[in-house]
Amino acid sequence: MPLRLLISLILMLLPWSIRRRLLNRIFNYNIAPSAKIGFSVVLCRKLTMAPCSNIRHLTFIGIFEELQLGNHAIIGHLNWISGMPLSNTNFFKDEPDRYPSVTLEEHSAMTSRHIIDCSNHVTIGAFSTLAGYRTQILSHSIDVTLSRQMTEKVTIGKYCFVGTSCVFLKGSILPDYSVLGAGSVLTTAEHEPFGLFSGVPAKRVRELDKNLLYFTRRDGFIH
Repeated sequence: MPLRLLISLILMLLPWSIRRRLLNRIFNYNIAPSAKIGFSVVLCRKLTMAPCSNIRHLTFIGIFEELQLGNHAIIGHLNWISGMPLSNTNFFKDEPDRYPSVTLEEHSAMTSRHIIDCSNHVTIGAFSTLAGYRTQILSHSIDVTLSRQMTEKVTIGKYCFVGTSCVFLKGSILPDYSVLGAGSVLTTAEHEPFGLFSGVPAKRVRELDKNLLYFTRRDGFIH
């Protein structure tokens, strides 16, 4: 990690057009010509950035296996994304299918000052928004019965809206076309779409109109 971090910091001094080519060559990344990384530290082992995707300033992306950004996907300022890489064999020995990674599908957005633990795979679906500030996604926790740390995937479906200061626990699923109210804690895998989920723990509190403009838009960016 120290060498990878040092190289990343040195490359930040270069113009983006040169920096992108060097990141692709040195780290074997796949960053499209129209994609861009601001003044952020990116250390993941694999990186794919589709056209017009963006990682903005002062975000830290630690050493884990893979980060994928679809077309027009955005990671905003001051986010922290990290997870236990497969190279650390002291943890999660009984989970051979664990894959520490993050996928932001097309036109999805993570705004600012969120904390993402991707010790197992985290998905933010197409046209979904991790809005506001200080949401936490936790893909691992301590099982007090077994007295060991365990992981599960966390999934946010497509066309979802996540309010400020929410928490996702391991194994949780927010279904497609759903809203998670501000300050809510999602602890379970939900599957019925078009719902408002709210509370601690979050429960489905009402059905949402399938024709809401947020659910039918074709541009991820909201003015």
